Amino acid sequence: MTTGAAVLVLAVPGSQLADTKDQVSVDVELIIGVDVSYSMDIDELALQREGYAQAIVSKEFLQALKTGPYRKLAVTYFEWAASSDQKIIIPWRVIDGPETADAVAREIMKTPVRNGSSTSISGAISFAMPLFDQNPYRGLRRVIDISGDGPNNNGAPVTGARDAALERGITINGLPIMVENSSYSIMNIDNLDFYYEDCVIGGPGSFVVSIKHRNEFKEAIRTKLILEVAGQTTERQLVPVVQSDPRVPCLIGEKIWQQHQWRR
Repeated sequence: MTTGAAVLVLAVPGSQLADTKDQVSVDVELIIGVDVSYSMDIDELALQREGYAQAIVSKEFLQALKTGPYRKLAVTYFEWAASSDQKIIIPWRVIDGPETADAVAREIMKTPVRNGSSTSISGAISFAMPLFDQNPYRGLRRVIDISGDGPNNNGAPVTGARDAALERGITINGLPIMVENSSYSIMNIDNLDFYYEDCVIGGPGSFVVSIKHRNEFKEAIRTKLILEVAGQTTERQLVPVVQSDPRVPCLIGEKIWQQHQWRR
């Protein structure tokens, strides 16, 4: 793989949830939350959209879909920026083969690209959690997939939202975007992948796939979705996600933002 460092945490598999007559069983309930804050330039936003659309219809993704007992997943896709700015692009849909995958990919691509102010990863996680309760499908696993190019700088601290999700048995995976020469760099930090590992992700089988170059977007997104759908592991070295002393402070984004506001 050439998608940057992927970090995997091994844990006990998610417990199977009981079916009801009104719910359809799927292998995973997947919520994709993508960053559209102003720190993402237009090219990055377009690459991100194309990456998800192309990954969903790729032969590798469709093959991974066949590895689960139900051979299908439920997915919803939303965009986020500030703590009060989240927009659902794709309501809950089932993907169970090429036709349904193609329909979801077309729906992703037809929505106009937009930007929003601030970066609230905590807001994105908090927005995502109730979506599982609104989902008519029942999965063996529940996963929130968060992509972003900076630390939390708006809304509640990210660790509180993360811990609330983990208490509900939800896994959070991350796609930190670390592309250099971004159009808006004031909130850029070194080692964003470490920040995601120590402050954002968690839960059974959680992992990070980082993007360090623009040409890695599509492969990284495809790799991440395959791992999430198939519940696979990677060949990369395993490291702990939660450490007693995070390598990057979990409030670093808030601190940078406060310093910026003070200097203004």
